[in-house]
Amino acid sequence: MLFASTNLVARIEEAECGLLADSIDVVLRRDPGTGPFVIPLAGGIATFSAPGSPLNKVAGLGFAGPLDEGALAAVEEAFAERGSPVQVEIATLADPSIGQKLTARGYVLQGFENVLGRSLPVEHEAPRAPSVEILPSPLSELSAWIDVVVTGFASPDAQGVPSHESFPRELIEGIMRDMASTGGFSRYLARRDGVIAGGASMRLAKGVAQLCGAATLPEHRRRGVQSALLSARLEIATKAGCDVAVVTTQPGSKSQENVQRQGFELLYTRAVLVRSPS
Repeated sequence: MLFASTNLVARIEEAECGLLADSIDVVLRRDPGTGPFVIPLAGGIATFSAPGSPLNKVAGLGFAGPLDEGALAAVEEAFAERGSPVQVEIATLADPSIGQKLTARGYVLQGFENVLGRSLPVEHEAPRAPSVEILPSPLSELSAWIDVVVTGFASPDAQGVPSHESFPRELIEGIMRDMASTGGFSRYLARRDGVIAGGASMRLAKGVAQLCGAATLPEHRRRGVQSALLSARLEIATKAGCDVAVVTTQPGSKSQENVQRQGFELLYTRAVLVRSPS
């Protein structure tokens, strides 16, 4: 059993902040204007990419001392200047006083997301469907990888609690292209009988393997593609020396069911609180 200690959750939240910061750094190199930003906050991070982006958020709070309300006010002002709400994702193991301060400032609960994990190495690898092949996806295949991942995300299995967010395809395509340029981020394509059937990604950070998303095209679902993508990444993360793999899902979703079948356990939940611009 993998125990969700405060130290482990802090490591996972630090990795999440690193992924956000790396992604925004790509945007800043391309557009060093006054739009995108990365602002440290109470051991976590506040990031803004572009209007309506899922990268516009505050993450990782509650593991490095109290939240300074003056610093929070400055972050809120930065989002307000860009006409954006402030979305804070706070782990259940974070300092409870942070949630109290947020609700007192008018933040409203919008939903939850689950963080699941499993220890590495994997002792007994799940068998893969013989018709499915998983290979790293080089830059020459970037457009194909983006297309299959975004198409798969656009046709989710209707199970569990729906997300409170939805985003245009072109926005998600741009974000995936930016993430593909960050350090430690790797891409994989699944082929079923030689035909592209799905795609996935992973980021390795200080022993944490972040499974950043996987998608299977609707016509290839329930054929072992998702399981093969997962087991292949776990094997690669183990060889890289990671001791834990994590994935974030919507509560009760098909994705959560799939990873739990392969040994992942629910570690903690993030509450998503939002404050609209005044």
